[in-house]
Amino acid sequence: MTSAAAGNSGAREAVEDRLESISNHSWVEKLNPDPETDVNAPNRKSRRVKSGHFVRVQPTPLKRPALIIHSKKVLEDIGLCEGDESSETFVRFFSGDSDAIPGMKTWATPYALSIMGQKHTSNCPFGTGEGYGDGRAISVGEVLNPKTNQRYELQLKGGGQTPFCRGADGRAVLRSSIREFIASEAMDALGIPTTRALSLIRSEGGDVSNRPWYSASVEKQVSKQLNEVTVDDPRLARFDASEREAIVGRVRAQKRDPDTMIQEPNAITTRVAPSFLRVGHLDLFSRRASKPDASPLQKQELEMLVRHCYFREFSEENDSWSSTAPIEDVARAVLEKSAAGIAFCVAEWLRVGFCQGNFNADNCLVAGRTMDYGPFGFLDAYDPAFAKWTGSGDHFAFAAQPQAAVANYFTLCSALSTLLKGKEAEGNVLIETFAKTIENEVTNVWAKKLGFRDDAPSSSKAAARDLYDETIQDLLYRHRADWTMFWRELSNAAPDLISRKMSAKEAFSTFLEKKAFYKSTFSEQEIEMWTKALDAWIAALRTSGENESTAGEIVSRMRLANPKYVPREYMLVEAYEAAEVGDYSVLRDVFKACCENPYDEGENSKYYGLAPEESLSKGGIAFMS
Repeated sequence: MTSAAAGNSGAREAVEDRLESISNHSWVEKLNPDPETDVNAPNRKSRRVKSGHFVRVQPTPLKRPALIIHSKKVLEDIGLCEGDESSETFVRFFSGDSDAIPGMKTWATPYALSIMGQKHTSNCPFGTGEGYGDGRAISVGEVLNPKTNQRYELQLKGGGQTPFCRGADGRAVLRSSIREFIASEAMDALGIPTTRALSLIRSEGGDVSNRPWYSASVEKQVSKQLNEVTVDDPRLARFDASEREAIVGRVRAQKRDPDTMIQEPNAITTRVAPSFLRVGHLDLFSRRASKPDASPLQKQELEMLVRHCYFREFSEENDSWSSTAPIEDVARAVLEKSAAGIAFCVAEWLRVGFCQGNFNADNCLVAGRTMDYGPFGFLDAYDPAFAKWTGSGDHFAFAAQPQAAVANYFTLCSALSTLLKGKEAEGNVLIETFAKTIENEVTNVWAKKLGFRDDAPSSSKAAARDLYDETIQDLLYRHRADWTMFWRELSNAAPDLISRKMSAKEAFSTFLEKKAFYKSTFSEQEIEMWTKALDAWIAALRTSGENESTAGEIVSRMRLANPKYVPREYMLVEAYEAAEVGDYSVLRDVFKACCENPYDEGENSKYYGLAPEESLSKGGIAFMS
């Protein structure tokens, strides 16, 4: 742990000089400020923001900040050096004291809210939609790494109030900050496009926030309900064994609301990305520009943002095409490139068992990069309706995420359709194409998880998709398979199955039944179901050209598609509960397992195994508000 008082003047000057020398603030230099910024300074109260792409607002510093953990890779990516994180300047600046590096600029941005393609203003305190935006996220600069020519935006999560805080305190707590830090870096290690995490800094000076949480009485209520409904319950006698297991599982996963308030220490995670440009940003400026009485400035600001979007996300740093090409062409290019990014990213979520949980258009980055690590969760027992956040509903559940992506892309197409100059119908074609693209990406995911080559015939990939859709996923759900364990153990079983050293029935009993399911016993009929499914899988692999000679290649492919470690909620709970009393060793252990080499076999780890049974039903672990 490094406190703000621990730095030395040499390191302080080095960090300040380095960041100022590579700063390059394209958002605030190329786009328009809110014209009412100055009259509303310091811009830390909720208000209507009627114009402009950003509001100048300084973060609110944490008292007695202390660095808990940082990412060496992200530190280097943004152009700093190992050791810089220990300086007083680094800790001050990335805990909200922007005066520590005067050359860096700070701002928050407005955006709109659309849910499943429907425009919303009801949650806005003004009823107009002009209150949405970065409520507790404040950008504290952009840097251009001279070695890589890569631009990065630096953003504090929990940096204090902005005009978009809607009455909230603008803070993040240690618990949510640890979850965001680990999840961001784990997703990158898993190979999934994501915002990154540079540092996690907590307040040791008494900065706290009250948050709703779950009391012991809720746990007792859940325990009582689970004891009352078991697979032996006479009320379930008319169902077969698998159906009884599924019903009890649904009771176990029933969401309950928090019933108490707890006080938690504040912390700030600094997240890093080439940009944080959301579909919601373009949605907002399109709404303004599309009004019957829209002003020339409102139309101009939409075009400016679209051009800047292409520049930040899809062009080389010195490419001037987006600033000179017809706006129609730029808009079309944004839509086409965004489609590929979002489709790939969301399909990859399915691969690793990740559920974003609140995939509104304002939480969807245009480039297809994962963000908003608040309501997220990773699957334990497979359930297509899984979502960690109690407010997710069916439309943001795990298996519904591709449909949510289509809805967000629809919002993006709607936002840019007015720039296609009489070719609004082109947007409908793009949406249809996107739906096919994401379906293809999902098919690729199931094929990868089942060991098929990337260049396997499309018919083989389609067969893999059919096998998953029609057989495997139903068995996973009915028999309470652990998503990570099942696929990893299937990878381990693949060589003996493809080489016929072991029958499908033996493989199920040896590898899978004992290690990959929360269901304790299997009937002969259930084992036969799995035997047929595994035989069908091996037959599909053989049809695609695989045989005994390629067994090693199959298991290698499967291990690269099916991680051994993901940051399950119980791991994160252990990390933040220990951190709250000053023990960061668990946090470092989780980081090492999930964020460094999550696909490596390595040595057996305490983090490879079924989740503890209580984590499948306990409030704050199985689900949260």
